[in-house]
Amino acid sequence: MVGSESAVAECNTPLGAAAADYLEWLRVAKRASPNTVEATRRDLARFVETTAERGVSTPEKVDVHVVRGFLARRRKLGLSAASVRRELSSVRTFFRHLCRLGVVKLNPVADVRAPKSPRKLPGTFEKDALAGALDSGEGRAAHPRDHAMAELLYSCGLRLAEVQTLTLGQFDAGFTEVRVTGKGSKTRIVPVGRKAREALQAWLLQRPAANPASPLFVGQRGAALSRSAIAQGLKRWAAAAGLAGRVHPHRFRHAFATHMLEESADLRAVQELLGHANLSTTQIYTHLDFERLAQVYDAAHPRAEVDLSVSPKNVAEQHKSDAKISN
Repeated sequence: MVGSESAVAECNTPLGAAAADYLEWLRVAKRASPNTVEATRRDLARFVETTAERGVSTPEKVDVHVVRGFLARRRKLGLSAASVRRELSSVRTFFRHLCRLGVVKLNPVADVRAPKSPRKLPGTFEKDALAGALDSGEGRAAHPRDHAMAELLYSCGLRLAEVQTLTLGQFDAGFTEVRVTGKGSKTRIVPVGRKAREALQAWLLQRPAANPASPLFVGQRGAALSRSAIAQGLKRWAAAAGLAGRVHPHRFRHAFATHMLEESADLRAVQELLGHANLSTTQIYTHLDFERLAQVYDAAHPRAEVDLSVSPKNVAEQHKSDAKISN
């Protein structure tokens, strides 16, 4: 049992030991990514600790009421619905594994519904503001490495973890394509835009010499950047480039998806580029405004001729104006 797995069994219960064994199986047999194993470890550690406080110490004693009590406790502590859903998913797959082994007969989490939360649109950058910052000489000159990260994130729609583990060997000879391994160990090939290639070449001129297996983005000592170092580097670059608002790595991915859909409306193509397993995940980016939809409809339908002046918003504003005049 390795150190990270043993942390789940700190309360010294059979349930904790079973969770630790499951994590070992997840790491060795399933060959799950270190990030997946660590996230699952944290989720199960909270579950084991909470159930132990209620006197439940073995997998056989966990029933639907125990699981619901765990969810209620987590919500009471202020955890978001999204975080609770993730923890519940980890517990559900854990007991599914125990069912396969015959440790328990029924999965106590199978019929437990996760709390719902309103689907929020992902934050993104305004197209012109981001383009102006990326074209800014100040950001490029002050932080060439971080400028290259920003260009690559926006050009390819990469996840933070994908950028962190990126190596020189994942690019083709001309840096026109990059092979990325994302969630679920799924590999996809993504084109690299001209501006991103130029930024990468500028960074490679300053980067210490390395072999194809070396990380692309490194610190002063040549070690791969941590997630927090990447985030901080992007913030420094944004400040120098004049990019206002909240800046974090995933926001570049949101901008990539949003701007691609606004220009192409090709949901399937964007799904492939982002590496989404389900199309529904990509659909959250389809928040085109009424004017954009009306223009597409007007251009495509021979009998449409949408008059934007009579959009619901404009009609409501006109009614308000008429009411003021009559009063």
